[in-house]
Amino acid sequence: MSQTLVVCPYCGCGCSFYIEEKDGRAVGVTPSTDHPVSRGSLCVKGWRAYEFINHPERLRSPMIRDGGLVREATWEEATDLIVENLLDIKEKHGNDALAFLSSAKLTNEENYLFMKMARATFKTNNVDHCARL
Repeated sequence: MSQTLVVCPYCGCGCSFYIEEKDGRAVGVTPSTDHPVSRGSLCVKGWRAYEFINHPERLRSPMIRDGGLVREATWEEATDLIVENLLDIKEKHGNDALAFLSSAKLTNEENYLFMKMARATFKTNNVDHCARL
């Protein structure tokens, strides 16, 4: 077994714990005892944070709907398609036709950049975040 110190992906508190790994697979967590916020404790989400890593239904690459079928794509292809579609919607229906929803699995800094992209690039305040505890 090995351990890797990580920051919990579920909220902005920034608690840390060790991912327990066995044979290259995440199998559990151990709270970090010297973290100033969590102080050796975790919430129920933190205790289960390792489960999504190896989940069989977890997407590991972008998927694109192509002619009614969903297929695997490269990150560049997926990003280009997203940009093309967002700009098309903005042009046809205006800035407020767009909404940007972000994930608590991102860092606060990544969520900040996401919000800045929505507001500065696409000129919309339709931004939300799923950090609900």
